[in-house]
Amino acid sequence: MAKLTVLTLVLGLALFRDHRSSYLTRKNASQVKLVELPNCKLGKGIETGSEDLEIRNGLAFISSGLKYPGIKSFEPDKPGKILLMDMNWIMSTVEEDTTVLELRITGSNFDLSSFNPHGISTFTNEDNTVYLLVVNHPDFKSTVELFKFQEEEKSLLHLKTIKHKLLPNLNGIVGVGPEHFCAINDHCFVDPYLRSWELYLGPAWSFVVYYSPNEVRVVASGFDFGGINISPDGKYVYISEVLAHKIHVYEKHANWTLTPLKPLDFNTLMDNVSQDPVTGDLWVGRHPNGMKIFFYDPENPTGSEVLQIQKILEEPKVTVVAENGTVLRGSTVASVYKGKLLIGTVFHKALYCEL
Repeated sequence: MAKLTVLTLVLGLALFRDHRSSYLTRKNASQVKLVELPNCKLGKGIETGSEDLEIRNGLAFISSGLKYPGIKSFEPDKPGKILLMDMNWIMSTVEEDTTVLELRITGSNFDLSSFNPHGISTFTNEDNTVYLLVVNHPDFKSTVELFKFQEEEKSLLHLKTIKHKLLPNLNGIVGVGPEHFCAINDHCFVDPYLRSWELYLGPAWSFVVYYSPNEVRVVASGFDFGGINISPDGKYVYISEVLAHKIHVYEKHANWTLTPLKPLDFNTLMDNVSQDPVTGDLWVGRHPNGMKIFFYDPENPTGSEVLQIQKILEEPKVTVVAENGTVLRGSTVASVYKGKLLIGTVFHKALYCEL
C-alpha cells in the first residue's frame, strides 16, 4: 500500500508539471505564434490511432493500433496495422476523399496476431525498392520488423525480425539502409514497475542506438522518451524529449558518431519529429496536456498541437498549430507534402489539412 501511495504521488507531481508546461509555451509570445488549424478533414478508416507516420513520394505510411502501458486503446484485443494514404491521389480528386487502405502483411514467419506497431520509417534502395522498418511490441517486448513494400499488390512482405540487447524499449526509428537504422529506447528498464519509476522520476536514462548487421552500438544517451529523425541530406539527427521539453540537434558523421550542436527548450511535451525536405522546417507532434493522455476522458479530451520550427540551425521561429480536442485528440506526429499537412495521434484519428 505504501508503494502504491508513493507512486501515485510521484505520478501526480509529474503530470502536474507537464500540464503546467503547456501554458508556459503560450506565454512566450516572442518565440511562439499560435494559429488555428486550416482546412482539414479526418482520414477515413483511421479510428485506433496513427502514432507515427512517414510520407515517401506522396505515400503516407501510418502505424495504427498501438497498445502501450497507461495509454488508451479503442481496440485492445485486436492487432495493430499499417495503413497507407495516397496524398497524390487526394490532391488530384475534387472530392478529396481521405480514405486510407490497410496494407496486407504477408510472410510465413510473421505473427500478425501480436503485431503492435509503434515508430516507423522507410528507406528506398538504389533500385527504388521501398523498405519499411517498424518498431513492434509483441507482448510489450521490442523488435524491429523489416518489410518490403509491394506497391502493385498494396502489401508488405515481411523479411526479417530484428532483436538485440541494446534494443530493449524502442520508440522512434529512422531507417538509413535496408537493414540499417538509428532508434531511440524510451526506457532503460524492462521491468514494468521499474519502468514506471523511471518515467515518473525522469532520470534521463534513455539512449540512441545505431544498428547494422555488422555493428550495434550506443551513439547518444541521457534522454527521456521521445522521437528521432534525420535530415534529408543525412547531415543532422534530431532527437526529441517528451518530458524534458527539448529537441537536440546532432551533427552526424560518416562513421555514425554524433556531435551535439544545440539543445532547444520549447517548454512543452515534444514527440515525433519530421522535416520538410523542401523548406527544411521541422514539424513536431506535441501534447498540450500530459495528464489527459494518461487519464483519457471523452467528456474532457486532450487537444492536439503541432509545432512548425523554421531555421532550426539558426534562430528558430516557432508556429503552433492547435486544435482543442473537438476533432483530434493526442497528436504525436505531423508531416507535410506539397502544401498538405498530415497529423497523427497516439490512440485517436488522423487529420489531413491544407496549409
